[in-house]
Amino acid sequence: MSDEFTLGRRLPELVETMVESYERHPNCRHIDRAYLPAKRAVEELIQRLLELVYPGFFGRQDLTQHNVSYHVGELLPRIGYLANQQIFKSICYMNEIEGKDDDDACRKHAGGVAEEFLANLVAIRKKLDGDVQAAFEGDPAAVNCDEVILAYPGLLAVSVHRFAHVLYKLGVPLMARILSEWAHRKTGIDIHPGARIGGNFFIDHGTGVVIGETTDIGDGVKIYQGVTLGALSFPKDERGRLIRGYKRHPTVEDNVTLYANAIILGGDTVIGRDSVIGGSVFVTSSVPPYSTVTIKPPELKIKDRPQEPGSTAALPDYHI
Repeated sequence: MSDEFTLGRRLPELVETMVESYERHPNCRHIDRAYLPAKRAVEELIQRLLELVYPGFFGRQDLTQHNVSYHVGELLPRIGYLANQQIFKSICYMNEIEGKDDDDACRKHAGGVAEEFLANLVAIRKKLDGDVQAAFEGDPAAVNCDEVILAYPGLLAVSVHRFAHVLYKLGVPLMARILSEWAHRKTGIDIHPGARIGGNFFIDHGTGVVIGETTDIGDGVKIYQGVTLGALSFPKDERGRLIRGYKRHPTVEDNVTLYANAIILGGDTVIGRDSVIGGSVFVTSSVPPYSTVTIKPPELKIKDRPQEPGSTAALPDYHI
């Protein structure tokens, strides 16, 4: 008996039923279209961008004052090529959906967007320098800024967000979202590329943080793991479809600290400057500046645990 597997006579039937399913379930197909950004190329772009803004930490490590200009001179054209290629595909993808068919106009538009994106990289790096410093100053466990860059997931998520947000503002939302979801997979931190985040921003620990599309965050904000800046509700139109494009997520003003698992919801919710929101607090209305918001600690009940038979360990008594 042969162990070789073969579909044999069933192959034509299986092919036919699968192709028929493409027609019955069109949401899961991309056929008869020419354009779509390539996730692998976008992920390569992320790596090159990190290498550019954090020289010596990502990619090549033998950099000196003598060779760094040559390194940047080689790196920037590669970044420009990758960015332009994927921006072109993303813009043409949107045009294709809208029934537009003008590759020349699309190519010209993409070239302008790519140039503007590259022109923003120095400003992005300036913001990231502040984010690194905020992380070092905000975490007593940090040895130095090098450790922050090499090891902190919060900084990685914020770094990629800074790139994605510029692309989002430049009208390339699908490509921006691919960047954001790459960081989400790597760090467990979910920041929508539309969220506006000020300078000196620090996410400590980070796992489970969610920051929605229309969130506004000021300067000097610090948040901990499990924090959600989300929507309170999702209004629908007369046909039952979600209404998009309005302010759904909160505003967090300057120098606010949000402790672990705090949940802040609603587009009208404003957390006033220099406020502290305690752990596990649920907020759906605005908080004045210079406030501290906490919840009443739950009542703890601790009972004596009987010793196991034969145990010689004395158990301490606890009383509330």
